Amino acid sequence: MSHSKTCSVLFVCLGNICRSPAGEGLLQHSIDTRQLQGDIEIDSAGTIGYHTGKPADHRMRIAALNRGVELLSQSRKITVKDLHSFDLVIAMDRENLADIQRMTPEPTAELKLLSDFLGDNWPSDVPDPYYGGDEGFEYVLDMIEAACPSIIDSIST
Repeated sequence: MSHSKTCSVLFVCLGNICRSPAGEGLLQHSIDTRQLQGDIEIDSAGTIGYHTGKPADHRMRIAALNRGVELLSQSRKITVKDLHSFDLVIAMDRENLADIQRMTPEPTAELKLLSDFLGDNWPSDVPDPYYGGDEGFEYVLDMIEAACPSIIDSIST
């Protein structure tokens, strides 16, 4: 981890409008609930820049708001600099992870899948809910919520 007390986490999905903003928002909510503010910085990005500057998908914002979490991020594309300035980069699926790994041969950030923070009863990839129904957004939120305690434990030690 970094030399300072602050730790930084970057969530990454394809377009940065569904899964990674949800990761950013839910982890921030978990940190606020545990009163760890100031110790952990969180951001999100996408492997493509198609939605740059746009807010999270309205369906994901509504689903998160129903859980008491407001998603305020704006989409941006991941950069090589991110792979050196963040401590932990969490990809939502194996394709995103492979795209990230191709960006630079030696990132200083630790690269993980969200499923690395989940038990074996969860799939390896967080499914992209963009083209599905509301239940897809709920499932993504369930996966991220289940992973948050393990993510916090891994960066708090």
